[in-house]
Amino acid sequence: MNLNWEEITHVTKADPAKELPRDLGILAGTDAVMVGGSDGVTAENTLDTIRAIRGSFPDKLVFQEPHSSDHVSTDTIEAVDYLAVPAVYNGDREHFVGKHLDMFTEVGSKPDEVFGSGLPVLGDLVAAKGRDAVDRIGDKIVGEGYVVQNPESKAAAVTGAESPFSVEQVVGAALATENFYGFPLFYLEYSGTYGGPEDVAAAARYLDDAALLYGGGIESERQTREILDAGADAVVVGDCFHDDPERFRETIPS
Repeated sequence: MNLNWEEITHVTKADPAKELPRDLGILAGTDAVMVGGSDGVTAENTLDTIRAIRGSFPDKLVFQEPHSSDHVSTDTIEAVDYLAVPAVYNGDREHFVGKHLDMFTEVGSKPDEVFGSGLPVLGDLVAAKGRDAVDRIGDKIVGEGYVVQNPESKAAAVTGAESPFSVEQVVGAALATENFYGFPLFYLEYSGTYGGPEDVAAAARYLDDAALLYGGGIESERQTREILDAGADAVVVGDCFHDDPERFRETIPS
């Protein structure tokens, strides 16, 4: 993934199951939008969200971050710049390798079927040719090493991440992300709570190529700056984008 993360410091997380702010102009100051969520998300409302954002900001960088095969279709893939597929290190097997293996199993086992618009992709991929299908979507798929640090969150419940990682384990996950798996993204997710800079600073020392994203509880520019100063490439802000647009504006670094 050839992205200049020096120019991407603020990412907005848009949940397709939640109502978008009436004025999408508040996205003017964010550098990218990541579309995804857990409850109530479908490929259809994901596509609607992506199209609404594209309608207001056609040149804005847009990722889709799916948590289920039902959230992805060829239409959503065509509508975004990248599909960021999480591998949750402290989650269950299904959310680390299971879904990824399912995807490529489907590609290989159905090489002569039509890669049709609107059909689910992750886990139920329908392809014209196995390798051709991978080539067609492969330049958009990026792996995302992922650590869920709030065991009380919906993200933890969905992924089976029952225990947060220690600082040492966060460092191990960062090292694995870049040096073993070769993922271009490493995401520390605190899901609605502010985790502070400690894990960020620890992980950042070991990441040269992978971009470090932090999400969770960002409600002010001070918090954004604290996380960026600790070594994150970008903060991801979601809840207040939907719930409090004015507070959301305050998270964008000036």
